[in-house]
Amino acid sequence: MIRDAVKTLFHPFSTGTLPVPGEGDRILFLGAEAGPRLPEGFAADIVNVQPLRPLYRPLSVNGAHVVPEVEGEAYDGALILCGKHKGENEGNVAEALARVKEGGLIVLAGSKEDGVQPLRKQIANLGFAIEHMPKYHGVVAWFTRPSDVSAAVAKFAKQPQLIENRFETVPGTFSHDRIDAGSELLASRLPRDFDGNAADLGAGWGYLSVMLAEASPRTNRIDLFEADHRALEFAKKNLAANCPDLAARFFWQDLVSEPVKEKYDLVIMNPPFHEGHAADPAIGQAFIKAAASALRIGGQLLMVANRGLPYEPVLASEFKESSEVCRNARFKVLQARK
Repeated sequence: MIRDAVKTLFHPFSTGTLPVPGEGDRILFLGAEAGPRLPEGFAADIVNVQPLRPLYRPLSVNGAHVVPEVEGEAYDGALILCGKHKGENEGNVAEALARVKEGGLIVLAGSKEDGVQPLRKQIANLGFAIEHMPKYHGVVAWFTRPSDVSAAVAKFAKQPQLIENRFETVPGTFSHDRIDAGSELLASRLPRDFDGNAADLGAGWGYLSVMLAEASPRTNRIDLFEADHRALEFAKKNLAANCPDLAARFFWQDLVSEPVKEKYDLVIMNPPFHEGHAADPAIGQAFIKAAASALRIGGQLLMVANRGLPYEPVLASEFKESSEVCRNARFKVLQARK
């Protein structure tokens, strides 16, 4: 399904308000998503940047030039599709300013829920001559990249954060500024004597994998599966820093649509349950099915979830036995055996 914000982003080109980039131009598209047919005459080479695997795959299937991390410089212009994370949006503005030539056009758009209006005002307050128009329940804004962008880049650029003096994270990823309380509850229930192969589904920046390795030092190997390329890169750093002797592998994978190919003795997970701004328990249910298919007979699943999410029926249908381990005011830890 095409987001309205994608249509909003290209609206000024479709109406002739902005000139379409022609053949030979190079355009950087940050937060890229698959959208409608490009406006007539839009012949530029677009480098699409999308770190989220579920959004990356439709672009790659359609033959677009898409990468998980920003690359290159001296672009003729940039497009920015805003999302729900303020820090990520600001970081994308900094990337566009740093990588677009002087005089290049930078266009950004998003829905009201994406915080596009406050972002537009921040840019205007820095002295940029930014114009805008509403369309499709969102706002598109544009400005020309000036010669000196050092102050703006310094304001918007996002540096890695350090949690508890040992975990590096980056804005835009899940729980980037703290240890998630649900994951912390699950960590308190991880086994102390595990010595097999484990999978961490939806591993984020690696907290639960580190906790398992520390709780069970004889763990043979942990494979981390994560759909956010940025989080996975920080998981690699965090495991190398905290568990340098642990055998670990890292898979950039959308577990809803890309099956796990190996079998494990233990699966741990704190599955996502939001699609955009809306709660979607089907994502967690798909993770449970992925865990069931990834476990050997006799293998165990340990997971945490918000108390109100309806995961027990799918656990009962996919596993030989399942039960609740513990709960607090917000979360519950569930276990199941294949």
